[in-house]
Amino acid sequence: MKTRITEILKIKYPIILSGMSWISMPELVAAVSNAGGLGILATGVMSADETLEAIKKTRSLTKKPFAANITLYFPGAEKNARVIIDQKVPVVNYALGKGDWICKDVHAYGGKVIATVTTLKHALAAQKDGADAIIVTGHEAAGHGGDVTSMVLIPGIADNIDIPIIAAGGFADGRGLASALILGADGISMGTRFMNSIESPIHENQKKATNLTDVYSTLYTDKVDGMKARVMKTPGAKRLINKRLNPFSALVRSRKIAKMLGFPWLKLAIGITFMGYKKSMAMARMAIGFDAFQSGTMDGDNVKGVLPIGQIAGIITETLTVKQIIDKTIKEAKKSQEVLASRLK
Repeated sequence: MKTRITEILKIKYPIILSGMSWISMPELVAAVSNAGGLGILATGVMSADETLEAIKKTRSLTKKPFAANITLYFPGAEKNARVIIDQKVPVVNYALGKGDWICKDVHAYGGKVIATVTTLKHALAAQKDGADAIIVTGHEAAGHGGDVTSMVLIPGIADNIDIPIIAAGGFADGRGLASALILGADGISMGTRFMNSIESPIHENQKKATNLTDVYSTLYTDKVDGMKARVMKTPGAKRLINKRLNPFSALVRSRKIAKMLGFPWLKLAIGITFMGYKKSMAMARMAIGFDAFQSGTMDGDNVKGVLPIGQIAGIITETLTVKQIIDKTIKEAKKSQEVLASRLK
């Protein structure tokens, strides 16, 4: 299967692993790349040293192209970016910030850059900055999807930019891949589907829970980590939505963020102090979100923790290997093409 994405990234299939914190780790990244897709290593909650080790481990597990992501919104993101660029990771994915300097440095060693966006405005900015492709994240997605559904967002952006699109949000099988290609995308990114795979490091409780959910089992809120995000509808999610905060809690909780990311706490604390009420509250939410996402993902705790999942979880009913997922997706996409052709006669 050839698209502009497979050609640019030098991969067999136009299927990408979403960069999910605590989940898109070397083993899962390598499994996706080895099966013909592109794995994206999630470095957002890693320190620079942890990022370096994760890149080295990924390289020990696959000789195929892989990517690493940079969440520019997070404190210390530039340090991670420098490690990723110094290591000449084949593909770099960035989000939540301006990436012109990333494009320049990655292109200097022959790498490719993918920006993650949720709006046409940001898609156009990424194209201007030099991104080789974009991941367009629709409302259905786990985590930080946009306000517009993929069905509308993909063609709306495809009609206005020249670089390839990877569709994210609402894709878990071959029907989704075929639909995305028809809508104007050149490939798909799957998070929830790969999260619920044999190779995924997520707690087994959450894989079982995902298999039992329906399409109504998520919440979309900015009360978890300060940004609008889709999570599983659980007691933990409802608790955080109702939780009252004050700016002082941002200072208290920022120490854990700073330690996790290898960022000077005093510098972060001073920054929070001068942010003003609205931004300091957002920082407090982000700190809470870090704890909640980690507990939900790695501990399988849906009372204290929160699990980001997409609405597409409602059609996932079994935990498969990454290779089985990709092979099944490609087979279903080809079958969907035949069905469409027969109906358009």
